[in-house]
Amino acid sequence: MVIRVLLALSCSVMASVAGAAPVEPGQQPPGSDTVTTGVAKGRDRLDSATSTSVLREAEIAKLSPRSVGELLRDIPGVLAEAPNGESIANITIRGLPLSSSGAKFVQLQEDGLPVMEFGDIVGASSDSFLRVDLNLAQVEAIRGGSASTFASNSPGGIINFISKTGERDGGAIALTGGLDFDQYRADVDYGGRLSSTVRFHVGGFYRQGEGPRRIGFDGQRGGQIKANITREFTGGYIRLYGKYLDDRSPFYDSVPFRVSGTNDDAELKAVAGFDPTRDTLSTRALQSVTLLDERNVPITQDIREGQRVKERSVGVEGQFTLADWTITERFRVAARSGGLIGPFSSQYLTPAAALTRLGATGGSFRYATGASAGQIVADPAALNGNGLIGIYNIRNRRQADVGNVTNDLRASRVWNLGEGALTTTAGFYAARQAIDTSILYGVAVTEVKGGGDAELLDVFTAAGVARTATGIYAYNPLSGTQRRTLRLDYSVNAPFASANYKIGRVSIGGSLRYDFGDARGQVFGVELGGGRIGQVVRDIDGDGVISAPEQRVGVTPGAPGLVDYSYRYLSYSTGVNFRIAEPLAVFARYSRGARANADRITFGTVIDNATGALAVPSAAYDPVRQAEIGVKYRRSNLTLNLTGFHVDAQDSNINTSTGAVIARDYNAKGLEFEGGVRYGMFSLNGGATYTDAEIVRDRVDPTVNGNKPRHQASLIFQATPQISTDRFAVGAVFIGTTDSYAQDVNLLKMPGYVTTNAFAQVHATERLLLSLNATNLFDVVALTGIDEDRIPASGIVRGRLLTGRAISATVRLDF
Repeated sequence: MVIRVLLALSCSVMASVAGAAPVEPGQQPPGSDTVTTGVAKGRDRLDSATSTSVLREAEIAKLSPRSVGELLRDIPGVLAEAPNGESIANITIRGLPLSSSGAKFVQLQEDGLPVMEFGDIVGASSDSFLRVDLNLAQVEAIRGGSASTFASNSPGGIINFISKTGERDGGAIALTGGLDFDQYRADVDYGGRLSSTVRFHVGGFYRQGEGPRRIGFDGQRGGQIKANITREFTGGYIRLYGKYLDDRSPFYDSVPFRVSGTNDDAELKAVAGFDPTRDTLSTRALQSVTLLDERNVPITQDIREGQRVKERSVGVEGQFTLADWTITERFRVAARSGGLIGPFSSQYLTPAAALTRLGATGGSFRYATGASAGQIVADPAALNGNGLIGIYNIRNRRQADVGNVTNDLRASRVWNLGEGALTTTAGFYAARQAIDTSILYGVAVTEVKGGGDAELLDVFTAAGVARTATGIYAYNPLSGTQRRTLRLDYSVNAPFASANYKIGRVSIGGSLRYDFGDARGQVFGVELGGGRIGQVVRDIDGDGVISAPEQRVGVTPGAPGLVDYSYRYLSYSTGVNFRIAEPLAVFARYSRGARANADRITFGTVIDNATGALAVPSAAYDPVRQAEIGVKYRRSNLTLNLTGFHVDAQDSNINTSTGAVIARDYNAKGLEFEGGVRYGMFSLNGGATYTDAEIVRDRVDPTVNGNKPRHQASLIFQATPQISTDRFAVGAVFIGTTDSYAQDVNLLKMPGYVTTNAFAQVHATERLLLSLNATNLFDVVALTGIDEDRIPASGIVRGRLLTGRAISATVRLDF
């Protein structure tokens, strides 16, 4: 019987024989090393000219990731920064630029279709709408290679989250509690067969608590439920599935560090009264704020919402045979919305500097909240032992609609040709992505104090004139800009085809994809110029009195700018794989792909907002060229993979922290290793990626030409040693990076680090599993970013870092 694999990606197809039962991703037979993501046919990894990795359910449980970003840190070749909490991780692959936020060159997929068509929509990146729970069967990743042609907007790679589909009877209930942080969580799933031809799976989770960092209130509230039902028939199957997600999690902003030494060898220390790995600027003293919405109507926003994500999606996928062809269809419609509210790009200043910045030089501070409300801060320079004032920029990014519709239709056939087999695939992909978002701002003034206990402060001039009201300084950012509304729709269409000929130990293949699309809509913002007004005086609380912050009220101009353009580009990939011997193969591949740009180019000089046309046509999409050569070795207890790569890429972007325009060409080359060994009870899996990257040309700031891109370490690595038996497993996950530059000017270096996640599992009975998991066990200060590009005169920098030690215990009952 020929095993037909339903590929979990829009590229996947498997040759079939009438009457054979499909074997789908996530249910490969034990010992299988078949990867179905980013290839034209599910095949043994030693027969595929690609670099791939798989994380299965049991491995994911041991990692106990607190977010998708944390999970992806354990995949070789993937640089994943997760300092913001459970969403908006910064993700890239093999030296492709991480010039701003999100996952620009990497596509995150759920069951073979993209979560978001563009992985770096500001404030709504793909990982925001993914959650790791008992529904997840495995994660497959392909780096470079055919990812350029088997999915749109994925030139760097594809990471596919594959759900269970009832292939195994039974389920589980898992109860988890934080031991050194406040979180309680319940997971449940169940699946199996309803008949010989029908199977189902349903599962989900709910959790609540403050979370692993101290914010002063419950910041985690919500969960999801997913369900699917599959009907098998001779030659194929059809599946219906759905997902409901409604979740809240805190957004973690940069925190203050005292810095000394030199830019090359900076020494960073925590400020007094504030633990950088556990504390945030969030406080129970500020849980709501009144602003003008995108229609300039007063609204009160709940800051406890944090990163709010909502999704209601339904889909259908099926596979059937027609003559000698295998037809695969995937369709999904997803309604997505939510928002993000919390501190963003906040400032930490000395009292004197803060007073000057707020227009009250020589003035004073008074407590605005708490038991000391109204009292003067007698000695601000000694406040909380650190003498710092926080200017808290409240960013409120509202997502009215970031939903999409995706459809992938393909046909595949295997032809017997001479002494070999030719596999051909052709298909058409179509998607529509909405981006209806607004960004609003406010400014609050606080003391810098940990535990979520910081109080708001009022600011007075030397003459006693108030510059704030109950700790609020303005209903607009300090700069008076970046208040925007975008109402955009993007269409993405792509015919594609591939051919792979396998004869003996040699496989030769190639693929093409032709993307064409449109961008239509309107944008609103004072940055468009033309006399637009972005700040007014308004009594937004309706009390008949204009307070100091009501003299600085942000409004959205009514006159829109237009977005109206089309784009098209060709992607291709070709590779050869030689199976030298049963355990050994070598491969080579060359690919050219691209990533169409979306909301990040709508403000600035790229688009003529009077007509909507592109003023800089080359910025419609960013091409990526990649060359790879690799060797793979596999025995029953030993796996070794080594790949050399060379990448050239363009990036048209915007720095979300500063608003600065980015227009650059990059180059990167390096080596990627992945391997594993097992000897009795002991096993060791790991990976390492060496990257030499360079900014080849910057069209805005040529002074950075030749510099290393920010956050790009020369070496990132992972290692998971463990001892396991049928009754217990104990081990650790070491993930590290060497130093890197904070910004592209290549002055201030961020130190490298190694984080340790530890786990211990015991099967108390056959069905009862007790687990203890610790992330960042040794509470390492793991800096992923510093906002400053050099040591400032103040000796204070703003650092973004991974969460500190968080220990949890889980009781899981399988049934």
